[in-house]
Amino acid sequence: MRFAFNGNTVPTRVVSSDLVIIGSGLAGLYTALNCDPGVRVHIITKESIDLSNSWLAQGGIAAAILPEDEPRFHFDDTLAAGDSLCYVPAVQTLVTEGPKEIRRLRELQVPFDLNADGDLMTTREGGHHMNRIVHAGGDATGREAVKTLSAIVLKQSNVESVEHTELIDILTDPDGALSGVLVRSRDGAYELYRTRNCVIATGGIGSVYASSTNPHTATGDGIAVAIRAGAECKHLEFVQFHPTGLFDKNGEYGKRAFLISEAVRGEGGLLKNSRGERFMLGQHELAELAPRDIVARGILAELAKSGEACAYLDVTHLGAEFFAKRFPTIFAECSRRGIDISKDWIPVFPVQHYLMGGIKTDLHAKTTIPGVYAVGEAACTGVHGANRLASNSMLECLVFGHRAASRVSENVLADTRPAGETDLETPLRPALEMDFEAERARLQNIMHANVGALKSRAGMLEAKDYLTGLLKTLESGYNPSDAYLALLNIATVANAITEASLSRGKSAGSHYVINNG
Repeated sequence: MRFAFNGNTVPTRVVSSDLVIIGSGLAGLYTALNCDPGVRVHIITKESIDLSNSWLAQGGIAAAILPEDEPRFHFDDTLAAGDSLCYVPAVQTLVTEGPKEIRRLRELQVPFDLNADGDLMTTREGGHHMNRIVHAGGDATGREAVKTLSAIVLKQSNVESVEHTELIDILTDPDGALSGVLVRSRDGAYELYRTRNCVIATGGIGSVYASSTNPHTATGDGIAVAIRAGAECKHLEFVQFHPTGLFDKNGEYGKRAFLISEAVRGEGGLLKNSRGERFMLGQHELAELAPRDIVARGILAELAKSGEACAYLDVTHLGAEFFAKRFPTIFAECSRRGIDISKDWIPVFPVQHYLMGGIKTDLHAKTTIPGVYAVGEAACTGVHGANRLASNSMLECLVFGHRAASRVSENVLADTRPAGETDLETPLRPALEMDFEAERARLQNIMHANVGALKSRAGMLEAKDYLTGLLKTLESGYNPSDAYLALLNIATVANAITEASLSRGKSAGSHYVINNG
C-alpha cells in the first residue's frame, strides 16, 4: 500500500517550507540548529519534546576526548561491538568528527558533569576499553541536551515548531523526488507541507515489542512511511535488547520499562543470580561490560536455567551517597519502588531498547528517495553494524544531523525552485472496525516471543504468517483513528524486521538464531 491516507484528502492548510524535520529529539534539533539561517525550517513532532527517546537517554555520549584516548581506539571498539558488520567509512566519520561535536555542545552550554578540575567527567560502558562517555545530570544526559538545544533552536527566527501533529505520508512527484509531507493535527485536520527537503528523525520502534524502554509513542512512523514510499532500508534484523531493564512483576501493557543504565555497570555494578553468583564471569573478557547482546543473552540463559523471572544488579558496595549523586534518576525510581540500593539488589531483565538498522543513508544522511534524509535511530548509517556500542547513538545524532543540515542548506540556497505537485487522491478503502489496541498488544507479544532477543526460524515464520494476514486486513480498509495509523505503522515495521531476520538466517550480533527448526 503506497499511502496511509484514504480517498480524496483535502488539507485544511498548505505551508511552503525549505525543510521539514519530523521529530524533535536530539537528531532533529541538532539538524535544525546547524541549518543556515536562510533555510526556513518546520519541526513536526507527534507529542512534545519530553516524550522523545533522546529525552529519556540516561547513559551519555561516547567520544575520544581524553589525551590517552584516540579516535582509532573508539573505531576498534565500535567495529568489535558491531560484529564487523559496520560500514567502515561511517564509523570513521563518527569517531573522527565526534570530539568536535562534543566541544560544540559545551560551547552551547549543555551542562555536562565536570570533575574537580573543571574538565569533562567520563565513565565507561559495555564494549568500551577506555573511559570516553561524557554525561550530564548524572544519568539524565538526553534530557539536559534536549532541554538546552530546544531552548536555542526555538528562538531562531527561521525555525517553527509544530507540536501534537503526526506524520501520515511523504509525497513524491512523477520523477520520484520528494514534493511534500502530509501530516495530521490533534483535531484530525490534514495539513500539507510543500517542500523539497525532509529529514526523518522519528526515533525508535519500541512499540513493536511487548516490553521496551521506548515511550508508547515510538511506533516507527518514519520507517513505516519510508517503506510505503519505496525507500531502501537496511539491517532491520538487528534489534538491541538492553540487558538491564528494571523488572516489574506488576508491569502493564503499554507501560514503558524503566532502564537501569549501562553506566551503572561501568561504575562497578555486578550482575548476579538469586544465589549471589556472578554468572557473566567466564562468558566474556569484559564480564558485565561485554557488548549488550552478549550480556542480554547471558541473562536469558541464566533465567532459563534457574526458572526465575529476573536477574539482579548488585550496587550495594557503591554506597547510597555516591549512587544518588551519580544516578539521581535511577536512585529516585528505585526508592519509589521500595528498593534500598544500599542493601537491596536491583531486579533486572532484558527489554527492547534500540534499532541498529533503519532507512538506509549515505554519509550525508541522504536516503534513496531524492530530497529525503534520515538521522538518528530511524536511520541506518551503518555505524552500528549488528550491535550498537554503548552511547554511540547520541553521537550519531550529532555527527550525521550536522552533516544533513550542511547538505540541505547547500541545496536550498543553490536551488530555490518550488516543490513539485502530487495528487492527494488514492483509491477509497472501506471502513475498517476492529479493536486496534488489543491487536497491537497481540502483535507485540508475538514479536517479543518470536522475533526478539532469541529467535528460531519456526518462530519467525509464525510471526511472518501472522503479520502478512494482519497487514492484508489493515490495508484493505481504513479507519481515521490514531490507533489505526499506529497499528498500521507498527505492523509495517514489524513485518520488515521479520523479513530481514528470515533473510539474514544465521546469527550475527543482536540477531541470534537459536536453531533452524
